[in-house]
Formats: sequence, structure tokens, C-alpha cells
Amino acid sequence: MTRGVQELQDATDLIDELAARRLGVNRTDLRCLSRLTARGPLTASELAAAAGLTGGAATTAIDRLEQAGLVERVRDTADRRRVRVHLTGKGRADVQEIWGPIADDARAELLRFTVGELELIETFLRRALANQTRHAERLRGGIAAP
Repeated sequence: MTRGVQELQDATDLIDELAARRLGVNRTDLRCLSRLTARGPLTASELAAAAGLTGGAATTAIDRLEQAGLVERVRDTADRRRVRVHLTGKGRADVQEIWGPIADDARAELLRFTVGELELIETFLRRALANQTRHAERLRGGIAAP
């Protein structure tokens, strides 16, 4: 089982590397693009927190993604002092081209499982995410993992 998880992580890492190359961005920029895709428009500080970056690093990544035509800064209509980072049409199209077929295939595979099996998979994924999050904090110099 552990070997299977490691191989999945390695395959995911390879997809991320190839996607970053195709988009002409680095892996930090790709992580920001991923957070925007998953969560929708975010302020720079929200994006920094979501991607585990400092404010300055997030601003630099946003600048690069904006230069690549993948994101844009848009003033919040409710609070003109607030600026949110949005995917552009090109950004959405590029994300769909790269990850759309992967998501479609994954959905098709998930349909092969029973509800009970899916609940078990979801439990495993939640626990695996919590484990990864704890160890990311440990490696950042934060809390110690048990």
C-alpha cells in the first residue's frame, strides 16, 4: 500500500512538472494556479496563505502568472480597496486542457466504486492530507509531527 501511495505521488509530481513546463511557469506559480482553480478568486494574502507562501513570494508569483496571461488582478466591486486574483479565460482554458482529461478519467474510475468504498477512500484521503499537512509544518520548522 505504501508503495502505491508513493508511486501515485511520483506520478502526480511528474504531471505537475510537465504542466509547469507546458505553461511556462515554475512549480511555485503552478501551486498558486492550482489554489485559484480550486478556490476561485483570492486576494494576494489569501493566495499566499493557501499556497504556503510569504506575501512577497505570492506577489512575485502573481506577477509572473499575470505576465503569462493566466491570471489578472481585478478590483472587488464591493470594496474597491480590495483586489482579487482571477484566472483569465486563457488560464481556465489551459487548466482545462491539462487537467480536464485527468479529472474526467478519475470521475469514470470513481463510478466503479460502491458508496461504502468511496466513503473509505475519502476517509483515507482526509487522513493522508492531515498527515502531509502536519509534516509540511514540521519541515517548515513549525510544530513537531507525532
